[in-house]
Amino acid sequence: MVDGVLKVEGSRPLHGEITVRGAKNLVPKAMVAALLGESQSTIRNAPMIRDVEVVSALLRIHGVTVDIDQNAGVLYLDPTDVESAQIADIGRHAGSSRIPILLCGPLLHRLGKAFIPDLGGCHIGDRPVDFHLQILQNFGATIDRSDGGLTLSAPRRLRGTKIELPYPSVGATEQTLLAAVRAEGITVLHGAAVEPEIIDLIDVLQKMGAIISVDTDRTITIEGVDHLTGFTHVALPDRIEAASWASAALATHGDIFVRGARQTAMSTFLNIYRKVGGAFDVHDDGIRFYHPGGQLRSQALETNVHPGFMTDWQQPLVVALTQAQGLSIVHETVYENRFGFTEALNKMGANIQVYRECLGGAKCRFGAQNFYHSAVISGPTPLHGADIEVPDLRGGFSHLIAALSAEGTSHVSGINLIDRGYERFMEKLEALDARVERIK
Repeated sequence: MVDGVLKVEGSRPLHGEITVRGAKNLVPKAMVAALLGESQSTIRNAPMIRDVEVVSALLRIHGVTVDIDQNAGVLYLDPTDVESAQIADIGRHAGSSRIPILLCGPLLHRLGKAFIPDLGGCHIGDRPVDFHLQILQNFGATIDRSDGGLTLSAPRRLRGTKIELPYPSVGATEQTLLAAVRAEGITVLHGAAVEPEIIDLIDVLQKMGAIISVDTDRTITIEGVDHLTGFTHVALPDRIEAASWASAALATHGDIFVRGARQTAMSTFLNIYRKVGGAFDVHDDGIRFYHPGGQLRSQALETNVHPGFMTDWQQPLVVALTQAQGLSIVHETVYENRFGFTEALNKMGANIQVYRECLGGAKCRFGAQNFYHSAVISGPTPLHGADIEVPDLRGGFSHLIAALSAEGTSHVSGINLIDRGYERFMEKLEALDARVERIK
């Protein structure tokens, strides 16, 4: 049974102010990093989202004391008494999250063993655990398959190694960092991801006592240390959530001030936003996004790793592109199955066709592999209300934007998925004068 159904009365501009706190793609990883320390850590500007709840539960069953000030967005984590957890408890608390695999490096350092349950997550592309496991084996971990998952062990200290990533994977870069900082010797990672959230995680680890250098050619060098301390860190704001609300302002002809949004981390998005016809004003404490009137303009864009156009930005923006004049082309080069959400948009009146071919100039891993990873959006096409189901986190928020901008009533089911990455989104919708009602 689908969890969570939202009734949405559309064709109403969103107006008002909301606040974005720390990045979903950073805070849970910083919580995992706290396992490596030998004293309490404090994370400020933390969002109260499902992923934070999942990591809090996983840390607690491993003996970490986790205290949360929800109103202030502050996490206090004390890993002094880390201990092994019951396998059944790990699987129960992990749910569909992929976070448990990132606990492995810290747990191998602290306890000499770790367990990974069968993993879930959003079905947007191939994110196999095999490469994570190979990285941990390179550090000296031993892996055995058991009922319900994998057991890892490292009776001796992990050893520094050399790793060459075939693609700048964020997850693989995080795995390497978390395993390398307390490994014996030097680790050199070639082809690393350098997203702002990765750099913020490196800042966290450096505060703990790690020695990490980042070169301009995507090479990260980590000199292992014997001990790490706790840290205090203010998480960088969530640039994905900020861009999602910006797209909502554009699609609904609205005007939203996103408190906490930062220009630097969003510069690539802001360029495209302006080209499409959106307007924004940058302030010291946030960014105002609004539709200035007039016709939106079609665009050709392709997603890429940082500093390119972020894959998580394209889905919300596609909704706005359905209202742009002409043909827009979007070439997805990060995840091979990220256009499934367009079926619901077509049901609502959009004209979006997806193709196997690479409709862009960037070098793409998915060419000639039968993945529908390019889209052509013909507009403008008025959207109408419909009954739709959330496919994944970012696609789900895109469906929500479509329902808010469409004429008539929509029922959006499966909205509990949105809780994973959008803090208090119902409260924010109400603050923006949206006509929404949760009916299940």
